[in-house]
Amino acid sequence: MSVLIIKITQYHEWNNTMNIRTRLALPSDIKGIFDVRTSVKENHLSREEMERMGITESVVTDMIEKSRCAWVAEDDGKVTGFSMILPDEACLFAAFVLPKYEGRGLGRILVGLAEQEIFKQHEVAWLETDKNSRAAGFYRRLGWIEKGNVSESDIRLEKLRCV
Repeated sequence: MSVLIIKITQYHEWNNTMNIRTRLALPSDIKGIFDVRTSVKENHLSREEMERMGITESVVTDMIEKSRCAWVAEDDGKVTGFSMILPDEACLFAAFVLPKYEGRGLGRILVGLAEQEIFKQHEVAWLETDKNSRAAGFYRRLGWIEKGNVSESDIRLEKLRCV
C-alpha cells in the first residue's frame, strides 16, 4: 500500500502545520467517508437520501474490498476527505473534503489518486456534476473538459490520459 504524507500549512487566525496522510481506503474508513459526504454544503446528501439511491455503507464497503476504488485523506487518524471511482466504467464517482479542510489541496491530491487508477485501464475518465457548482470549476482547473449536458442542471466532464 502506498502512502503519501504531506505537510499543509493553513493560513487562518493562526498559522500551524497539519500532517495529512493519503492512502487507499479500507473498510474501516466507511464511517469517516460517510461523515465527510454528509458534511458538505454543496451537493449535500443525507444518509437517507444516499440509501434511496443505493449508496449504503455495505455497498461501499463491498466496493472497497473488491477493488482499488477509494482513497482517503486523514489528519491525526480522522478522515478529512475521500475520492472514489467506478473502475470498470472509468468514472470519478465522488470527491469530497470536510468543509473545514477545503482550499488546502486535499481535493486535488485525492482526485489525482483516482485519476491515476482510472488511467491504468482507460484512455478517458468521466464524471457528472452540477454545471453551476464550485466542483465544476474545480474540475475544469484540473484539466477536465465539458462534454455536454446530462440534464438541465448537470454536465458531463471528461479528462484524457496524458501520453
